[in-house]
Amino acid sequence: MRRADEMAVSRLRAFEERCRQKGLPVTVQRRTILEEVLRRDDHPTADDVYEAVRARLPQLSRTTVYRVLETFVYMGLVRRLRQTKAARFDRNIDRHHHLVCSRCGKVIDLEDRTLDQLPLPKRKLQGFIIEEFSVRFSGTCSDCQQPKE
Repeated sequence: MRRADEMAVSRLRAFEERCRQKGLPVTVQRRTILEEVLRRDDHPTADDVYEAVRARLPQLSRTTVYRVLETFVYMGLVRRLRQTKAARFDRNIDRHHHLVCSRCGKVIDLEDRTLDQLPLPKRKLQGFIIEEFSVRFSGTCSDCQQPKE
């Protein structure tokens, strides 16, 4: 089994366990939406997820997808990225950073341990306590750098 497949199976088990702990039913809709997010590495929007799963679940509403994704964020199963025009969802919940294309909006994971070691301010900033951070770099992705034919 590939590492990505192992991770997905593990995360689906964690999902089922967290649902039981919170008293939430493990529905076909929730499971299908989570499977879709876990199989993707492109940081999909809620609309992207909706378009991808509606063939399998034709009765699924866009509102349900939004609600389920927000539930997953609350449960710690996915992260919401608000660094782009539309909220995107990230299957990688470990600390990592992002490259964001300012032309097409593409988001790319950036694993860099030196960024993880950036010193945080030791004092409270205007009463704000930093608990977690990630770095976002804006620029132009390789696809957008290619000349148009």
